[in-house]
Amino acid sequence: MTQSHIVKKYDDDLRQLNNLLARMGGLAEGQLKNAIEALVRRDADLAAQTIEHDDVIDELEVEIDDLTIRLLALRQPMAADLREIVSALKVSSEIERVADCATNVAKRVIRLNEYPALRALTTIPHMGEVAQEMVKDVLDAYIEHDTVKAAAVWNRDEELDSLYTSLFRELLTYMFEDPRNITPCTHMLFIAKNIERIGDHATNIAELCHFLVHGGPMREMRQKKLPPPAENAGTLK
Repeated sequence: MTQSHIVKKYDDDLRQLNNLLARMGGLAEGQLKNAIEALVRRDADLAAQTIEHDDVIDELEVEIDDLTIRLLALRQPMAADLREIVSALKVSSEIERVADCATNVAKRVIRLNEYPALRALTTIPHMGEVAQEMVKDVLDAYIEHDTVKAAAVWNRDEELDSLYTSLFRELLTYMFEDPRNITPCTHMLFIAKNIERIGDHATNIAELCHFLVHGGPMREMRQKKLPPPAENAGTLK
């Protein structure tokens, strides 16, 4: 929020909007952290708790939706105010998807625990750390209107993509070596894909931060790698 308005309630509503986004983002970060910990520790109980807590984030998204609709209807915002409200609506959707990806990871962890542990894999926890840092930094950047920090997050997505590609090849090797590894490795691949998707949602928030501050899209566009087949196959119901 960069300016004060004649109607104090308007400022209060915009402040509430940012507070809700910050709370929602913090919960999504916690979801991802718990999902990765559940994977590393093979902790099915923690995974189950992660899945259950997803409803809280969904409820916050609905609350943000209601607030933004009310602001659009009552205040008829223009220029920077309009960008603030529209961006918040889109950011809340990206955060909700981050939480969904973390929930999908937790669901895969429960399935994965039905099989013997694979040989040590350090790439997925590292991917999780990178994704957590990206989400935290981009949400801070958005709240602070810091486009430099947002751009740094946007560029870091290449690191996450590279880790995913490396892990993809490693898991394929395990599956070729022993057919018994096919099912657990497939779960691992879907876990990695969901973490990689979290990075994509972080870059989307970075672009929204740029739009919020400058009123236009990012000019520099990194060429994205072609996604592997079954883009949405990592979702478990």
